[in-house]
Amino acid sequence: MDSRRWLTIGGAVVALVAAGGAIAWSRSGGERSASTERPQASTSGPPVTVIQPGRPGESAKVTDSGQVAPLDASTYNAVDTAFVQMMIAHHQQAIQMADLAPQRAGNTQLRNLAERMSIAQKIEIDVLEAWLQERRLPANDPSHNHATMPGMQTPEAIAALTAARGADFDKRFVTMMTAHHEGARVMAGDVLKGGTDQRVNEIANEMAVEQTSEIRRMRDLKVT
Repeated sequence: MDSRRWLTIGGAVVALVAAGGAIAWSRSGGERSASTERPQASTSGPPVTVIQPGRPGESAKVTDSGQVAPLDASTYNAVDTAFVQMMIAHHQQAIQMADLAPQRAGNTQLRNLAERMSIAQKIEIDVLEAWLQERRLPANDPSHNHATMPGMQTPEAIAALTAARGADFDKRFVTMMTAHHEGARVMAGDVLKGGTDQRVNEIANEMAVEQTSEIRRMRDLKVT
């Protein structure tokens, strides 16, 4: 994946007050549900002078913001917001695992792949955090249970991976990261079905494609 494409988030953004909601995953039943409340635009503040472009062949006109129809603020919903917030935590665990590889992995190709994963997911976190900041949304929601997200590894599994070396580390890493990536693909699929924000849709789609590719590369290493 060309990491530079993650660095561009185009377009002006209208400040919004988001409705509450989260995607919730149940570890026991595997069920997923999502709130689909839509946010409302903020209309506070006095009118300001604006220049409104005319149609082709017409001149622009000066008016005040009170006379300009507001932009459609319903570009994202609670499913989008929950996905972005929870994917940040999901990526953080993947980075934690990937950053163990340089000092522990026995397979050189695995070390290189883990390094690329860490770099790419750090960039993706920056993009996700920027999406939230532009909409004045919090970086996390206390109602989210990160441990139940698809693919998340237990503290015990992370501890065992940290203690492993050489071929043992390689096998554990591929098994755990493959499950982690497959969980991210599930989450991406959920937001593609229930979200409404075009940028989040693009991020989720590219993420699913990239993580599918990385799963294939890990399997090709044949370390398990």
